[in-house]
Amino acid sequence: MKTECPARIARLQEKLQQNNLDGALFIYPIDIYYFCATRQNSTLWVPAQGEPLLLVRKSYVRAEQEACCSAIRPFPRSAEFAQLLDGQRKIGMTFDVMPVQQYNYYSKLLPGRDFVDISAINRDLRAVKSAWELERMRHAGVQLCRVYATVADFLQPGMREVDLAAEFEARLRKAGGEGYIRMRAFNQELFHGVAVSGPSGSSHGFFDGPVIGQGMSAAAPHGASRAVIEKNQPILLDYVGVFDGYCIDMTRMFVCGELDEKLQNAFAVACQIQAAVAERLKPGAICSELFELAARLAEDAGLAEYFMGMPGENAKFVGHGVGLELDEMPVLAQGFNQPLVAGQAIAIEPKFVFPGLGSIGIENSFAVTEHGGEKLTPLPDDLIQIC
Repeated sequence: MKTECPARIARLQEKLQQNNLDGALFIYPIDIYYFCATRQNSTLWVPAQGEPLLLVRKSYVRAEQEACCSAIRPFPRSAEFAQLLDGQRKIGMTFDVMPVQQYNYYSKLLPGRDFVDISAINRDLRAVKSAWELERMRHAGVQLCRVYATVADFLQPGMREVDLAAEFEARLRKAGGEGYIRMRAFNQELFHGVAVSGPSGSSHGFFDGPVIGQGMSAAAPHGASRAVIEKNQPILLDYVGVFDGYCIDMTRMFVCGELDEKLQNAFAVACQIQAAVAERLKPGAICSELFELAARLAEDAGLAEYFMGMPGENAKFVGHGVGLELDEMPVLAQGFNQPLVAGQAIAIEPKFVFPGLGSIGIENSFAVTEHGGEKLTPLPDDLIQIC
């Protein structure tokens, strides 16, 4: 991280200068971590030129131990804060994650300043991973795959979805999984991942993804439920492994017995879609065109109605960026017309949801390279049958 953070700051400062900003003020913890390697309760000031300044509320001791920036101070009183930024008039902030209360607070601390939204700048910078970041993500992929490889040891018919989830999550935690699945989008929540089987895998729900799950209550309406896993039902495990702060996302399919022909065919189509999209994960490929390719392949297979969610509630994407947050840029989605850039990390997740039958599909995380997607989750995609 000692070499990572200065390079990140330099790229940010270049963008600030291009947009005629005097600096950027970060209050969101994971953004602060990205730029200075500590998640302590603090505010980070990055001038368009010069050294960044970290102002710490708690813990100052730990921030001193962890932070890469050299200028660290306790968070000052109001008058002192304004003096620190004296002469800085045009200030960037990430409005996508800033509560109105915090905006009002900093507006009072810094009267007369022009606050400018730099959410897109920040997300675009973070979307492109360095070699160091990709190595962290490869490690996360290997660790998560090792946990998936143990599922056949404990999955059996008659156990509840929540028991399956607990067994998987315990192993993930023992492997070093941190469990902090950070999501930037407002109103999105996720606990580790999804373990669903049969009809409960075709539940309606709030989560912006194809497979929701019934969950444990109306207050937690997502993921595993108390439903009993039956023979010959599709069992879908969609989990996020978080190691060294970085998310890796993957899905694998299981069945205790045999799947019917309709579900087997849908699984084969999902794998074909993933392969077609992954092959095209090259710099310059247009995100929306990759989604259109996936949707067209689903339609050609006669499965468009079930593609990426319950009919009528279909998600309008087939892939999403991963990194320190689960929902990073870019998104392989309808209307997202940006080109891919080498070093971006993307989870591709073509899935089908059949009312009354359940969900089926595949998901792996890939890095964008000149030669197409580099698979970061190196486990075979095969449907695992447990007799």
